[in-house]
Amino acid sequence: MDYAGYPRNDVLCIDMRSFYASVECMKRGLDPKTALLAVVGDTRRKGSIVLAASPMLKKKHGISNVSRFFELPDDPNLVIAPAHMGDYLEVSVEITKMIKNYVPQEAIHVYSVDELWVTINGLGRLYGSPYDIAKMIQSEIREQFGIECVIGIGDNKFLAKVVMDIHAKKAEDGIAECRYEDVAEKLWPCDIHDIWGIGSRMTRNLNRMGILTLGHLANHPLKYLKKNYGIMGEQLYWHAWGIDLSPVYGNFVKTEQKSYGHGITLLRDYDTEEIYACLLDLCEEACRRARIDGKEGRTVHLGIGYSSETGGGFSRSMSVQVPTNITMDMYAVCLKLFHRFYDGGSKIRRASVALTNLGDEFDVQLSLFDNQPKKKDLAEAMDMIREKYGSTAVLRASSYTSGGITIERSKKIGGHYA
Repeated sequence: MDYAGYPRNDVLCIDMRSFYASVECMKRGLDPKTALLAVVGDTRRKGSIVLAASPMLKKKHGISNVSRFFELPDDPNLVIAPAHMGDYLEVSVEITKMIKNYVPQEAIHVYSVDELWVTINGLGRLYGSPYDIAKMIQSEIREQFGIECVIGIGDNKFLAKVVMDIHAKKAEDGIAECRYEDVAEKLWPCDIHDIWGIGSRMTRNLNRMGILTLGHLANHPLKYLKKNYGIMGEQLYWHAWGIDLSPVYGNFVKTEQKSYGHGITLLRDYDTEEIYACLLDLCEEACRRARIDGKEGRTVHLGIGYSSETGGGFSRSMSVQVPTNITMDMYAVCLKLFHRFYDGGSKIRRASVALTNLGDEFDVQLSLFDNQPKKKDLAEAMDMIREKYGSTAVLRASSYTSGGITIERSKKIGGHYA
């Protein structure tokens, strides 16, 4: 591969190790390296998931981020920490602010609450080599926040991310570098399942084609990958050669909204009467977000998942003649879909709604049979109250019933308690 025509940047991929657990350790004055601490999503439920485990807990007892609360060991030194998502977001924001002391906002791409890319082009004269800069940022995060991090360095985001996942996490200093010329040596021997962007399903498909490592993928004929997997196959091929043309500068916060939806996995089985209140709350939130962005949708999606006893469910959609962002309009369509496709007896464990086929919001067309302007005025008034006084300042009566979900969801961030 001739890399002469491809961009070369200095990109860092920074991952906070055991981030939630490290934050909880620092709050309690514990050493994140030696403490036995587990962050649990909901300590009131034995089946709740372990969101994070300290490095020592992982090493000593084999606890991982897919373990359950009831699987935690009976160790007198073990500290159980309820999740506080608000605290983790606050620390994440502060770390990003610290990095902005070195690079502009457009050089930072936050990938998740504990991971981000930073483009450090042009900083060599001030701070030295990319490795020196990575070491400096790593030390500052440790000193300011008490959190350990690992850093990958590459010519683009893909290389920085993959070398961080595969090599930096095993390196003694937590830093690894991979340039175009290093791909064959450092990445090709790796199992494709360990490569970012290749999930278990794609791994199985590629394995059936005799592709076991990234090197196999790089040397597989491109035309066959494109034939079998289209544009995804082509992307996999170029990634296998270390090529990634995604931007390293830009406004990575703003993205094009293609739908407004909400979904929930219920903590217990819901019957038919209770699911009505749940669906109304979901429609309310989806439409509220659409109104804030000045968008309307022509297509309403409804997804229902049954309990594990029966399994199954359905996902259906319906389009309307006039685009809308009115809660009761969307809710009415959801009820039509529900009554048409619900089997009538199964308990419900999952529900989701979405408003798609979006367009800009325009003036309401008058109708002799439906007072749309009044509906919009009422919805906007409720939005203003909630924006000023909080999401639960004004609620529909159904939100207070056993099937309502808004009050409980208002206490959470990302599905976990704030």
